[in-house]
Amino acid sequence: MKVATWNVNGIRARQAQVQEFIEREQPDVLCLQEIKATSDQLPVWLCDMEGYWCYWHGTKGYSGVALHVNKARCAERPAFAHPEFDYESRIVTADVGGITFASVYVPNGGKDFPAKMRFLDALREYTGALHAAGRGLVLCGDLNIARTDMDVHPKERKPRAIGQLPEERALLEQIIANGLVDTGRALEPDNDEIFTWWAPWRNMRQRNIGWRLDYVLASRAVFDRVQGCSVLREFGTSDHGPVVATFRAID
Repeated sequence: MKVATWNVNGIRARQAQVQEFIEREQPDVLCLQEIKATSDQLPVWLCDMEGYWCYWHGTKGYSGVALHVNKARCAERPAFAHPEFDYESRIVTADVGGITFASVYVPNGGKDFPAKMRFLDALREYTGALHAAGRGLVLCGDLNIARTDMDVHPKERKPRAIGQLPEERALLEQIIANGLVDTGRALEPDNDEIFTWWAPWRNMRQRNIGWRLDYVLASRAVFDRVQGCSVLREFGTSDHGPVVATFRAID
């Protein structure tokens, strides 16, 4: 089973790349963030991609998430839903084979940091409730927090920068503590060159001077089936790179 997440930073600018990505990777579950569009702004072929159950949840020019499930993995259209704390089109979930998959786009916090903290706190409660109920979860997306200093290139480390603040990191740790595993970091605990976002100037991406902001967080039972997790740094023109995790079949 292949799970992919990608902040596309505008689906209309990246629609051909999304199609290329799907054809190349053929993910079972695809989570997109920052789509910046409503479904009526997208071509029909994109809204109803062949072989996928598609769900677009966006607003014009801002935020937005999408969640697509391969029909080979799920014969019937899954129930897509939004937790009560969703605002600005930032989270969509689907239940597939006994597992809840979530595509999440956490607020950046630059314009309204308290709103970011409220969203994170609600996400902590949500993941805690699923964990207490014994529900498997794969939470994917742009969480807009670099988990530790290792997740920021030394040239970009700024103790008081939003995305690196102790209070943000503390909430992220509480979310992960709800029975989740940070798949990429768990597989490469000592790799200090894993980044998923690069500022779009001074060849930061080519030089790999970035932040790790995009995650696949998986319940322990799912993580125990993990085969790999990688960042496709060279793919696409978004300022984020896709993250792809593979697991042995989850039935």
